[in-house]
Amino acid sequence: MRNALAMIVVSATLLGSCATAPSATSALSDTRWKIMRIDGAAPVMPDKASMRFDQNRLGANVGCNGIGGEYRIEGNRLIAGPLMATRMFCEGPVWQQEEAVNALLSAAPELLRSGKTLRLTSGGHTVEMELSES
Repeated sequence: MRNALAMIVVSATLLGSCATAPSATSALSDTRWKIMRIDGAAPVMPDKASMRFDQNRLGANVGCNGIGGEYRIEGNRLIAGPLMATRMFCEGPVWQQEEAVNALLSAAPELLRSGKTLRLTSGGHTVEMELSES
């Protein structure tokens, strides 16, 4: 009887150790963000400037092309890629902002989330966002 009880305790301990802690990626999973600032400037097309995080994929749009790909979080870094983007012709400030966001996401940005705000910084670029209710 004592051996059986010991086996139950050992089995329960081993099974408990097999459980994995929730990943940091799940903290962003199923969230939508409105881009408020790109390198300190308001988006040229604020109604379209957004980023979303699904379970393991992200999508972003600044107003012209869509950018997307897989992502994960390691420590306080957002690791995205490979990233793909549509290639519609864009020019001027919206194109420059799109290039900044693409460069930022490709450079493993530091991620800082505080309540309903999210800031990504890397490679000389910064994107500031607010959690979207929709």
